[in-house]
Amino acid sequence: MSFQTVLRPRSEVPRRARLAARLAVAVAKPLTHLPPHRIRRLLTALARGARPAGFDRAAAARDAVTTVSLVCAGREGCLQRSIATALLCRARGSWPTWCVGVRTAPPFAAHAWVEADGRMVGEGVPEGYFRVLISVAPHNTRRATDGRHGRG
Repeated sequence: MSFQTVLRPRSEVPRRARLAARLAVAVAKPLTHLPPHRIRRLLTALARGARPAGFDRAAAARDAVTTVSLVCAGREGCLQRSIATALLCRARGSWPTWCVGVRTAPPFAAHAWVEADGRMVGEGVPEGYFRVLISVAPHNTRRATDGRHGRG
């Protein structure tokens, strides 16, 4: 299987942001091997006390992560990408809503992403494309994870 990945030029992401993004990617990698309940518990603890990340801040963090990591920029890197994005936001004092879910239409596919201001960040799919199964919101508030909202 082959697919095309487009990376942003390094000049679009400031050097300091690239360094922080590399650290977030490196910290996120071993977390991807943990069971889902442990990832959620850890991210919930990290999200405590953080203000909600605005859409632009979360998008900038995601851009930085996908700029420094081919894995995170690829289709199969969603878990590491979403964790690294959340960690990078947290390093700057905010937290997006971290989500894991499944596609609502066949074929079955699991996916991880972040949301800010009620919107998916950088995913390019319509609202309702994914059903949320697990989420970690800022301020230790929990949004409904029963899927009734139908958002991704």
